[in-house]
This record gives sequence, structure tokens and C-alpha cells, in this order.
Amino acid sequence: MKIFLAGNPNVGKSVLFNRLTTIEVRTHTFVSNYPGTTVDYFVASTQIGGKRAEVIDLPGVYSLRSTNEAEEVALEILRTCTKADVVINVIDATRMRNGLFLTLDLIEKGYPLLIAVNMMDAAEKKGIEIDLNALENVLQVPVVGTVAIRDVGVNRLISRIDEKKVGNIEDLANECR
Repeated sequence: MKIFLAGNPNVGKSVLFNRLTTIEVRTHTFVSNYPGTTVDYFVASTQIGGKRAEVIDLPGVYSLRSTNEAEEVALEILRTCTKADVVINVIDATRMRNGLFLTLDLIEKGYPLLIAVNMMDAAEKKGIEIDLNALENVLQVPVVGTVAIRDVGVNRLISRIDEKKVGNIEDLANECR
């Protein structure tokens, strides 16, 4: 099984990656023919639910529209995703709107999805309330609140990996009408 961590830059993907992995990390680099286009991503192996899993920390992106090198790299890596794998979409709880654009792209492309709404503590400090159950009902994919830096919610996220779902953009559009 492969676990892909996708999300905007600075949402805590790398912290979550470190929480999920236990074995030496392999760094991979994509380099283009023009300056300033080196993009790193990280891969490590771990055991989840008694099964070997490869965790891939994708570069931070805002969409899967291939408008920059990081998005192209993320798309190229995600092409290896199968129904047996899972994409964990990490969203910053204080910037939900930004993260949900990528979520809709992932749903539209049909990836098996699980959402980690990270930095729930920061959202609470700002007075932001997030109804995770309502979000799960609307998006029709599992949603878990986390504070990765403190290891809060990570075990719950791991326990829900097998619940990943392929969302349906048409059903989502109908739900929002």
C-alpha cells in the first residue's frame, strides 16, 4: 500500500509524514532543464495495521492543474496511485478554503481519499469552529481532525485509512445546491 500525503505548502504534511514513518527516509528530487525548478519529495516505509506501507510526502501544491513544477511532480507521482492506496489530503484548519480547492481536485480525479484537518488547536485559538462530521457528510470522504505536531488525532487518522473513499464530484455538486 502507498500513502500519499497531499496538501498546500505549510499545512503540516512533513510533520504528519514523520509521525507515520519509522524507517530511513529516501529523498527524491525532480530537476528540470531550467533554473529554479528542483522539487523534492520524500518516501519512507512503515508498518500500518500490520501491513507494510510506503509513505510519500508530495511537494506542497494548491491544485492539480499543472501550472508549476511542484504540481507537475505531484501529478506524476499520483499517477501511480491505485484503489488499494490512499491519498491523505492535509488541510490547515485555519485556512480551510485554500485546502478545499485541492480537495475538490483530488475528488474530481477520483483518488481514494482521507482528509486530515490539521492544526485544529490553532483554529480553536482563533475562534474557528469546524464541524468535521458535517464536512465528512458533504465531501463523502472520511475526515479526521489532527494536531500533528503534538501527535493528536494521528492514531485516529491511521485507524481510518481503510475507510478511504473515492468521492463523487457530481454527488458533491448536487449536495451543495
